[in-house]
Amino acid sequence: MDEQRTSAPSDQPEATPPVRVLIVDDHPLFREGLKAALESAEGVRVVAEAERVADVPGAVARSRPNVVIMDLSLPDGSGLEAVRRLCLQEQAPPVLMLTMSDDDGNLLAALQAGARGYLVKGAGREEVLHAVRTVAAGGAVFGGEVAGRITALLAGAKMREAGQLFPELTAREAEVLDLVARGHDNRRIARELVVAEKTVRNHVTHIFEKLHVATRAEAVARARDMGLGDSPAPDR
Repeated sequence: MDEQRTSAPSDQPEATPPVRVLIVDDHPLFREGLKAALESAEGVRVVAEAERVADVPGAVARSRPNVVIMDLSLPDGSGLEAVRRLCLQEQAPPVLMLTMSDDDGNLLAALQAGARGYLVKGAGREEVLHAVRTVAAGGAVFGGEVAGRITALLAGAKMREAGQLFPELTAREAEVLDLVARGHDNRRIARELVVAEKTVRNHVTHIFEKLHVATRAEAVARARDMGLGDSPAPDR
């Protein structure tokens, strides 16, 4: 009788696939150094490089990276444009910006374009590796130089947006409207803006008059229809 052989299950865990990285930068020496730094760590592999915005779609299609490391300044345009184009694609890889610029405007533009991380060149090897792995895993990461400014930048952008959506409102009224749309009552708004509750009531009255609404619920509906007041919180 033929001897039957069965394979015992292996105790060895399956190897985790490496994080596949595409580097987009127009400086060959920088790419070479970054590639060496990344590949000196276990589980990271640089699968392609590109120098221009126009090269990015083809490089992504050919190499299928898990993360794209993108410079801001490229010979044929801005890396931000490349990020925007990538984000329009289905199953686009996340982008980590790695640039010389720590300008607030560029940081905010990168976030709005869809970048999942932002580091300033000069970041240490371990910081870059951590950022690559975090972004590849679906997270977001920002260097210590810029992380503390993100909340203020996004809040400022929201207030500018409110002013553009409701030009009849003053900047302070737009700020109050956004907080109203978040579900805050007058007392909490007064605490956040460090003003008297009576002042908030006056702002709310002016908002109602300018928006031609009669109730707080109507004002909230108008604001949320225009995209304000995300992450609403209940009144306290």
